[in-house]
Amino acid sequence: MADWAPVLIGVILFVLLSPGLLFQLPGHTRHVDFGNLKTNGKAIFVHTIIFFGIFTILIMAVGIHINTG
Repeated sequence: MADWAPVLIGVILFVLLSPGLLFQLPGHTRHVDFGNLKTNGKAIFVHTIIFFGIFTILIMAVGIHINTG
């Protein structure tokens, strides 16, 4: 049996937390910019830390599993 939870959660979080797609933290002109489709190095770093934190909590602490077979 294969556990698909890390794959699905990773893809969903990657799309939702892409800097500049829905929001960007920190933004170019404000602390949070919404939907500007521009990014910078600080925003990439912050979004990476947020992604890692949420992914780790969901997979390891909560223990979400999607089994096939």
